[in-house]
Amino acid sequence: MTQLKIAAASMTMALMGGTAMAGCGLEQGSVRILANDFPALHAVVEGARECAGDGVEVTANHTTEHKDIQVSALTADPAQYTVAVVANSSIIPLVNEGLIRPLDDLIAEHAPDLPDSNKVTLDGKVMAIAFMANAQHLFLRQDILDEVGLEQPETYDDVLAALEAIRAAGIMENPFAANTQTGWNLAEEFINMYLGHGGAFFEPGSAAPAINNETGVKTLETLKALTEYSDPDFLTFDSNATQALWEGGEAAVAYMWGSRGAGILDDEGSTPEVVEATVMAGAPIVAETGIPASSLWWDGFTIAQNISDADAEASFVAMIHGIRDEVIEANNDATVWLSPAYEPTRAAAGVAATVQAGARPYPMVPYMGLMHGALGDELSSFLQGSESAEQALADAEAAYSAAAKEQGFLN
Repeated sequence: MTQLKIAAASMTMALMGGTAMAGCGLEQGSVRILANDFPALHAVVEGARECAGDGVEVTANHTTEHKDIQVSALTADPAQYTVAVVANSSIIPLVNEGLIRPLDDLIAEHAPDLPDSNKVTLDGKVMAIAFMANAQHLFLRQDILDEVGLEQPETYDDVLAALEAIRAAGIMENPFAANTQTGWNLAEEFINMYLGHGGAFFEPGSAAPAINNETGVKTLETLKALTEYSDPDFLTFDSNATQALWEGGEAAVAYMWGSRGAGILDDEGSTPEVVEATVMAGAPIVAETGIPASSLWWDGFTIAQNISDADAEASFVAMIHGIRDEVIEANNDATVWLSPAYEPTRAAAGVAATVQAGARPYPMVPYMGLMHGALGDELSSFLQGSESAEQALADAEAAYSAAAKEQGFLN
């Protein structure tokens, strides 16, 4: 079984500084970047854009649909993009299809001091450079908790009690927000909760699914209990929607990505009252296990296989330039950077607490993407009340198994 290996997430992971030459030292090449759409990645890409000129072109597509288009875009020859910014899960399809290239030679030539802790390694070859950490955790309105006389919740039982108290006090009818949009986001919510419940997604040493069990049912029941306090349109909410709800003062407890913290705490899109009362807390612990209901993530960049060596070199150098110390220092509050130049901030407190409490990493096995897709397609029927938890999980296992057999992971 193929295994991806990366050093454990840490607030002290090191990143080289000052390895890029002035002006990037490039004379030719096309750099075409595909990335998610949030401020930290905009900062990195803008840093990479500084390498444009003198025969070098740098373009970028920031889109929340990046995971859906990356395989087809990199399958083309030449690939539509030379750089794909990925995370734990989105690298897996690219590795499975052989669409990204090893970076060892480029590191040796252009970033020889890059620490091992920033290298995402597959079978002894570096396949990505990690530059930031992320996790989902609680965002809390401290003023509203004070109003109902409650401490910050530590478990999901505490969260549900707080939500009921807020509703009963007439403060908000729908005080909870999370990224429960049908598809990838909903599946990620299940994965976070399932990890917190101590669940394993596959049979030991096998690609056979193992989610239709008591742990899976408990996970779905907890998710459903939370959605009872959400806006009725919760199956449409992605990160942009939940951030907008929070900034608009329409939620008192939310479960969001730590990378959204900087945008929520800035002086745009919200009010001083909401910003001042916002607290970043660790992901809730599932009482029975003591494990935070979250998954640890990294974000990093990869270089496409189906491009010229000149474009690969230009792309690597530009991205290294985009994550140099000066970029981190100028955008310190945008995320949890994996760099010695990073100074932890108020916005990073939730990620730090989640890491320190022992959250488990997102599973990085080649077939986890198929499981993620099956969960995203099949779980909404339970949350809408049209299927039992057991049936929804059985449907997810069936959909996963069919896809895993098609790709040769199961007989």
